[in-house]
Amino acid sequence: MAEYVYPALFHKNDDNSYTITYPDLPGCISEGKSLENALYMAESALTQWMEYLSDSKQPIPDSTPMQEVAVESGEFVNLIRTDVKDNRAVRRTVSIPKWMDDKVSDAGLSLSRVLQDALKERLA
Repeated sequence: MAEYVYPALFHKNDDNSYTITYPDLPGCISEGKSLENALYMAESALTQWMEYLSDSKQPIPDSTPMQEVAVESGEFVNLIRTDVKDNRAVRRTVSIPKWMDDKVSDAGLSLSRVLQDALKERLA
């Protein structure tokens, strides 16, 4: 899992919504209907942008220090953090008893899906 922290520029609009941009990530833009929603949307946009860069093997730009981001009237800067998980599939050898394998097959289940679901629940 990779952690990223970037400064986001929040611009308050006339309708009290916010437009969010990332000076270090041109094209990464979002909006929120309220400040709370804008903070949520900023994290979501950052997560998706970083996943896109990672998946497409593009370089991850350095983060500008917060105090160096130019701010105009009606704007403020806030640091936004995200964790990006590597969701690529990996092949692992797993041993289970024969009777379990038979039951999984009879039930029409995917052993990989069952294992993933169980691990998600256990690790959450």
